Amino acid sequence: MANLSQQQIDFRNAMAQLPAAVNIITTNGPGGRCGITASAVCSVTDSPPTVLVCVNRNSATHDVFRTNGRLCVNVLCGEQEELARHFAGMTQVPMAERFAWDLWDGGDTGVPVLRDALVQLEGRISECKEVGSHSVMFVELSKVGVRGEGDSLVYFNRLFHRIEHAVAAC
Repeated sequence: MANLSQQQIDFRNAMAQLPAAVNIITTNGPGGRCGITASAVCSVTDSPPTVLVCVNRNSATHDVFRTNGRLCVNVLCGEQEELARHFAGMTQVPMAERFAWDLWDGGDTGVPVLRDALVQLEGRISECKEVGSHSVMFVELSKVGVRGEGDSLVYFNRLFHRIEHAVAAC
């Protein structure tokens, strides 16, 4: 962690202890087609249905998301860890090959939607705010898909973990 202040190191270590869902954020349009693995996704409101997605401004994909203005948050299930690794850049698989696999459908606006995702949230970027090194993109949802079954994939302590699907007691 070269060139980081102690406060930045402490913050990163603290955030590593905050379990978060693993998502692949995808886009397609005039800026191109791309996707990234991200855990910085959060609900904002249900009226209108809106989530926020944080993307590092130094990421090669940042401007693609901004140019296209549309994206899909694909919430991963437990068995999709390898896919998360590909879209996190942990493997040498090129972006075009990742989308060539028979896993994707075209969403309502042509944005790649992961067919077997636990949840699919399609929408348009309605607002973008720059905060430090990241852009916080507010995404107004036009379509919500819920699979309703399957384990969840979370990121905790800098590792992927599978969380079993449990049925809530009444």
